This record gives sequence, C-alpha cells and structure tokens, in this order.
Amino acid sequence: MLTFKSFIIMPKTITFSELRKIKDSLPDGSMHRIANELNLSVETVRNYFGGHSYSEGQSCGIHIEPGPNGGYVKLDDLTIFDMAMKILEEQNVER
Repeated sequence: MLTFKSFIIMPKTITFSELRKIKDSLPDGSMHRIANELNLSVETVRNYFGGHSYSEGQSCGIHIEPGPNGGYVKLDDLTIFDMAMKILEEQNVER
C-alpha cells in the first residue's frame, strides 16, 4: 500500500529588487550548480531570477506585477529560491 503525505505549497511574494539582490549575492557558478542539481538548463535558472531568454530556457513559475522596487514577483515554485538561499547560507558559514 502506498501512502502520500499531503502538503500545501504556498507561493512567496517578494519585490523584483529583492529577487535580483539574491541573484547578485550568489557566488560565481551558482546558476550552473542549481541547474545541474535540479536537472534544468542554466537559462531556465537565469529566467527564474528575471532573465528573458525563453528561446534557450523556460519560464519556471514566476509572475511579475508592476509596482515599486521593480514590481512584485510571485514565486509559485520555491525549489530554485530555496536552493539559492541554501547556497547563500553555505557561503555565510564558510566566512
């Protein structure tokens, strides 16, 4: 018998400026690391952080609405966001 745990995925809303600050704070090679670990293209990861290379990568669950600080970004899938935050935590521990 298989059982599945129920869980609710809550979207996260941040400003576009906050999202770009996270991206800019990541150490070199982080886009490739995230892409490799999640089996995504690097362009898809870059698009998550506000890139626009949809011919090379895919959109991946972000929605940008106009507003202050570059607008608001609703993140439907936090997988890339969580991995970026993990990398930033690792970077802070190493210092």
